[in-house]
Amino acid sequence: QVQVVESGGGLVQSGGSLKLVCAASTLSFGAYDVRWYRQGPEKEREWVATFTSEGEILYKEFVEGRFTLSRDNAKSMGYLQMNNLKPEDTAVYVCNVGLVRNGYMLEEYWGKGTQVTVSS
Repeated sequence: QVQVVESGGGLVQSGGSLKLVCAASTLSFGAYDVRWYRQGPEKEREWVATFTSEGEILYKEFVEGRFTLSRDNAKSMGYLQMNNLKPEDTAVYVCNVGLVRNGYMLEEYWGKGTQVTVSS
């Protein structure tokens, strides 16, 4: 069982920045995809970005150019740098780490999320 813990959320003004951290309790972190999701008030959870174990990075169109993914496999951590934040980015941001092989999700683990609030 892999434990996933997010941190780095907080309250920021519109146009500000935050860096979220996803820490996973596995020494094989490099083998996992790291995904970020978010769920805003009275909204469904939506995918934000993915950093695959093979180095591919994907972003949802509404964050492209503002958010940047990175990871440090030696530290078993993934990062989501968020710049130029907007009020509509307000949400609980949740990290998912998943082991994918041949297109199949073999195992995945979720954190509990970190709150990001952007004031106008």
